Parts: sequence; structure tokens; C-alpha cells
Amino acid sequence: MKVLFDVNFKVEDKKITVVVGPNGAGKTTLLNSIMGLATIHGGEILFEGKKLNGIPTYKIAKLGIAYLPQMGNVLAGLTVEENLKIAGYLLPASEVKDRIEAILDIFPVLKEFIHRKAGTLSGGERRMLAIGMALMRRPKVLLLDEMSTDLAPILVKKVMEKVVQLRDELGLTIVMVEQAARKALEIGDKAYLLVSGTVRYEGGAQELLQHPELAKLYLGVVQA
Repeated sequence: MKVLFDVNFKVEDKKITVVVGPNGAGKTTLLNSIMGLATIHGGEILFEGKKLNGIPTYKIAKLGIAYLPQMGNVLAGLTVEENLKIAGYLLPASEVKDRIEAILDIFPVLKEFIHRKAGTLSGGERRMLAIGMALMRRPKVLLLDEMSTDLAPILVKKVMEKVVQLRDELGLTIVMVEQAARKALEIGDKAYLLVSGTVRYEGGAQELLQHPELAKLYLGVVQA
């Protein structure tokens, strides 16, 4: 079944692109399409001039695109350290330790729980571990699907702050699919509003947040 219709989607380098919209709009399908996890009926997906259509997911990942799906990002029965090591299994052994130290510098809370089983971490801590695992492979682009799911508002704020840090300090290009529209748009540079598989808005994230009609109709944001 076709979910997306004539979607033109461009991600700007070293920026945060936010994709919002109602449930069933095709947001996750968009990310799955980029990663080769959905059938593409037409058009092209390009990354650094290379066509991704038909390329296996593992090869797309090797090109420098990391994808964090909404659920199942960490191995609950393994420790934080073991999760990070598994995520870096393709790296030279000499580099794994340095990468783990770099990740722990970004997420100090993980350093406190380095030997704790991932299944005992809070929701916010698991999200940070999942991001850390993706960073082990030194990606150029990070695709985040609903990172705020089931998190308390204070934890959503912390996760969003870390996303900004990844853009500003590491120069990562980030694509965020989010139901927490206001929080995501507040930190975003560019935004897309998907409705029933089509793009209803493309432009600045702040401009969408302040749009008098679209923000209220599709995002539940009421202007003061």
C-alpha cells in the first residue's frame, strides 16, 4: 500500500530537520524509505550524490546514515558498556575504547551506569544509550524516530538538549520525526509537516510553530 505521495524532502547539512504531523501521516515510512526498509514506488533518494534506491540497509548505514527506530534500540540484558562495544563491532579494536570514552563525555550519565544492565535504565537514559550506540559508528546523518515516546516532560527536554549538542558540537545532520511537535520545532532549523502522505508545509521550524492555522489544526499548538 502506498503511504507517501510525491514527497520532495531535502535535508540541510549540519542542521536539525523536524518532521511532524498527525498519526498515520507517513513520517516513519519516510525514515524507513531512506534506510531501504520500505518499498519505493517511484522517485529517487540521494545521499551525497549517490542513489540509495535498492541498496541494502547495512550498506546505507556504512555510508554514514544511522537510524534510531522508536522502540528496541538497546539490548536490555547487556550492560551499557557491552551495548556500546557491540555497536562499534566494525571498528578497529584500538578505536573502540576511544569512541566509548567520547560517547561518555557527551552523555556523562552513562558513565555512572557503565556496568549496569541497559534494561534497568530509565527511559531517558535508554534513549541516550541508543544515541550513543549510533554515534559509535561516526555517522554523518542521524535519523531519530519518536525519541520522546513514553518520556516525562523533563526527560524530553534533556533529550532535546542533547540533540542540539550533537548538531552544535559534532556537526551532525539530524532528522527528527516527532509527536512532541512543540519541543522538536523549538530546537529545529527546518521543518516538514506531513498530512496523509503529502507535504503540507516546508520551511523554517519556528515559522511552522507560529503558523496561525497549521500549528493549531495539525500540531495542537494554540497561539497566545
